[in-house]
Amino acid sequence: MNEILNNIRIIENRIQIACQKVGRNPNEVKLLLATKTIAPDLIKIAIQKGYTLIAENRVQELKEKFEALKDIPHHNHFIGHLQTNKIKDILRYNVTCVQSLDRWELAEKLNQRLEFENKNIDVLVQVNTSYEKSKFGVVPEKVIDLVKNVSCLPYLKIKGLMTIGLLSAQQEATRKCFQLLKNIQQEIIALQLPTVSMQELSMGMSGDLETAIQEGATIIRVGTAIFGQRPTPDSFYWNEEQGL
Repeated sequence: MNEILNNIRIIENRIQIACQKVGRNPNEVKLLLATKTIAPDLIKIAIQKGYTLIAENRVQELKEKFEALKDIPHHNHFIGHLQTNKIKDILRYNVTCVQSLDRWELAEKLNQRLEFENKNIDVLVQVNTSYEKSKFGVVPEKVIDLVKNVSCLPYLKIKGLMTIGLLSAQQEATRKCFQLLKNIQQEIIALQLPTVSMQELSMGMSGDLETAIQEGATIIRVGTAIFGQRPTPDSFYWNEEQGL
């Protein structure tokens, strides 16, 4: 328990320092705990200390952890690739935001199900800013068209954009991905679409959160630096061939 809480304090300090360097208010940056492969008892430690924004990559893990966490107030985002046949599960297990909306088919079917259940849900449009074939996300050139189309669906509330960015030791290569997402955000804001909010930029993880904050991130997704190394590499969760 002490190790997890100490790791969170370290991340909070990194956020503070990164914000200070670029003149940002640390309150503008939300810490999202990426809880893939993490046992509910460990997740509870963080939630009970006030870190109530968590996220899963796989619907199966949402199912497995739901009973253990359902009585503890928290917000659960979904950050993995969402198959259309899993939409019912996403809604059943109280996901409040899908950060990985990346295609019209998914948006349309999600909206249909939400209409049936008389619910709304927040979404972020996932952008493949690194143009890697191994990653999901709409290519940057098609983001605006997708946003325009999704903005016409009444049960989906667009709140911003998400990207994974280039998983690279070269900071400037990763920075270009974050800058591209910021530029797309500004282009969409300029369109003044009445039903679209572009308040959120979800980008940056354990190894590159400072760069993401410098480039305007409002949500950073941190798992490894808080809960420790996972038994499988991060690439396992982003590889299209694996399925999610």
